[in-house]
Amino acid sequence: MNLLVKKKLASRTLNVGLNRIKFNKERLSDIKDAITKQDIRDLLADKAIIIKEKKGTKKIVKRKTRRRQGSKKKNVLNKKRKYMTITRKLRAYLAKMKRTGQLKREEIEKLRKEIRASSFSSLAQLKQRISGGI
Repeated sequence: MNLLVKKKLASRTLNVGLNRIKFNKERLSDIKDAITKQDIRDLLADKAIIIKEKKGTKKIVKRKTRRRQGSKKKNVLNKKRKYMTITRKLRAYLAKMKRTGQLKREEIEKLRKEIRASSFSSLAQLKQRISGGI
């Protein structure tokens, strides 16, 4: 006896998947006679049709996890902002030195490479490097 049509009807009526519907083997004749949605609901109430539990992890059970770290992106952005401000300041100072003719082009190129490599953390260090000799 093929009850696939009844299973599909029960699935649509009860809003569950086909795999979750189980028929009571002793009440198969009653299930075979059911033709309306109300018949299916009555059979569910009489325990002739059983709905299995969902598989997988339950939403009720809270996962036990360690607290996650804060945003890493924020730290990276702060470092980048600091790098950008110091680099702009030092490059502007070098441009001023170039305009006034206090440094040669080769010296400026060498210092710019050092600025790019984050060798200086302040303008005072750059000035000290220039006065100390290149």
